[in-house]
Amino acid sequence: IAKRDDAIAERDDAIAEREASLAERESVLAQHAATITQHETVIDSLHETIEKQLRKLEGLHQQLARLLRKQYGPQKERIDPDQLTLFSAAELESLVAELQQGVTDSVSTDDGSAEDASADEYDDGGKASDRKKRQGHGRRPLPDHLPREEVIHELTDEERTCPCCGKLRKEIGSEVSEQLEFVPASLKVIQHHRKKYACDVCEEHVAIASKPPQPIHKGLPGPGLLAHTVLSKYGDYLPLYRQEDILSRHGIIIRRSTLCDWVASAADLLKPLYDLMGDRVRSSHVIHTDDTGIKMLDVGQCRNCKFWAYAGDVANPYAVYEFSLTREGSEPSRFLEGFKGYLQSDAFSGYDQVYATGKVIEVACMAHCRRYWWESIETDSRRAQEAISYIARLYALEAQFDEAKLEGDARRDARGQHAVPILNTFEAWLKKEQSHVLPKSPIGKAFTYTLNQWLVLCRYTEDGALSIDNNLAERLMKPPAIGRKNFLFVGSETGGDRAAILLSIIASAKLCEVEPWAWLNHLFRELPLQLAAASESQKPPDLANLLPDNWLKSYRQHRWQIDEIRKKERQRSRQQKISKRKQR
Repeated sequence: IAKRDDAIAERDDAIAEREASLAERESVLAQHAATITQHETVIDSLHETIEKQLRKLEGLHQQLARLLRKQYGPQKERIDPDQLTLFSAAELESLVAELQQGVTDSVSTDDGSAEDASADEYDDGGKASDRKKRQGHGRRPLPDHLPREEVIHELTDEERTCPCCGKLRKEIGSEVSEQLEFVPASLKVIQHHRKKYACDVCEEHVAIASKPPQPIHKGLPGPGLLAHTVLSKYGDYLPLYRQEDILSRHGIIIRRSTLCDWVASAADLLKPLYDLMGDRVRSSHVIHTDDTGIKMLDVGQCRNCKFWAYAGDVANPYAVYEFSLTREGSEPSRFLEGFKGYLQSDAFSGYDQVYATGKVIEVACMAHCRRYWWESIETDSRRAQEAISYIARLYALEAQFDEAKLEGDARRDARGQHAVPILNTFEAWLKKEQSHVLPKSPIGKAFTYTLNQWLVLCRYTEDGALSIDNNLAERLMKPPAIGRKNFLFVGSETGGDRAAILLSIIASAKLCEVEPWAWLNHLFRELPLQLAAASESQKPPDLANLLPDNWLKSYRQHRWQIDEIRKKERQRSRQQKISKRKQR
């Protein structure tokens, strides 16, 4: 029994040792499991970090590609016409026929006949008619107002000798060719002699003839030189130090600080006309607006400021710039105070204060929308190209409406008939495809932007005076953008305000097809007289006749035609490219 008890005790000790060993093993296994779980957590965290870094790297690659394309790539957002079919032949024939019929009805004469220029120019689905002679690129004749200097070229007696009979050949005429030569701009000095008069009897009461008011009181520059200085800086983007160099080539030393004073005085003189153009722009039915950055000198470093541009409608074809220290929404709200109508802009949230009044209706820009799709072509070519094709069809319709010269209600009705169905199809496609893309990807951002702005993107179809895009305001960003690459910054807030005035004057002249120097020259001659007369009569000056479109009615010889020439050249080039594609 004792031996058995000892055996049982030994077995119990062995069991206890085994249980202790098992417990120790389970503890080790638990530690290993905890370590494995910890390692898996670290691995998952590292995988997530790697995915984030890859997404960030992909975004940086896309941003770099976008910046490189913006800096060095083509600016136009072209699509491949061989890849996308915008309209079928039947659609084009039907559309052109309807538009031509609308123009025929609108220009019908009293006896029922019609004078439709586009009907002679287009037939067979919009192709150029064979009856119209194709214009070439021939040299344009030189203007008649340029002075001519004749240079006679004659043969020597030896060269005039007839090789047959040996007699001198007689002159039977001449062949005339013209060569354009450059003569450096000339400067002249105008001496104002103010006659003095006195009484012979008492030798007192001296009287002197008055001098007409000048653009700068007791200033050196005449109206023409002042107009040239202003236009050179804000129209031709020549900084004042370059103008200082140009004047020195004529032997005239005028320092840039003096030129700066001239420019400041010119802006102050033009301020009443600038205010009048601002009032006219605010009275428009439609206003286009945009903004761009400019540096301003400040203590320590330059300060980021803004130029805002506002363009009126057809009845008020003026461009007004404003300078501001910030990009806050209070800036457009202040300028647009009292405005009622449509405001066409980008999706900048600062305009929300303007729309919140209920008096201003928001209109978005289809070109901004298209840019999102264009930038996502590399990531999702199929969807991006399909979206661009819808937008291209809308722009093709606008081109047809322009050719048919549809305006007002006629253009609104044509958009309702042809553009609205395309927009409805486009919207259905957007809602169907949006769930298949990543929201943070470039193509996802394009879907989000388009659908978020959809109501205001389609608003241009409500009124024939509206445009499909905001390119008018976008083009007004070019002068300050090119200017800041040359003169870099403005010196102060006052300098920015004066720069806005002069930019507005020159941009408005170009919008009204007025030759800027001729108009500025007239302004600097006429404005001092009118302001002086208004000061004497204590009445506000009536400057409406000095607005560029009104001024051009009296000085039609100063109509600036270069933009019209360029437009015709672009149209001719476009037609040639279309013809070549059709031949292929």
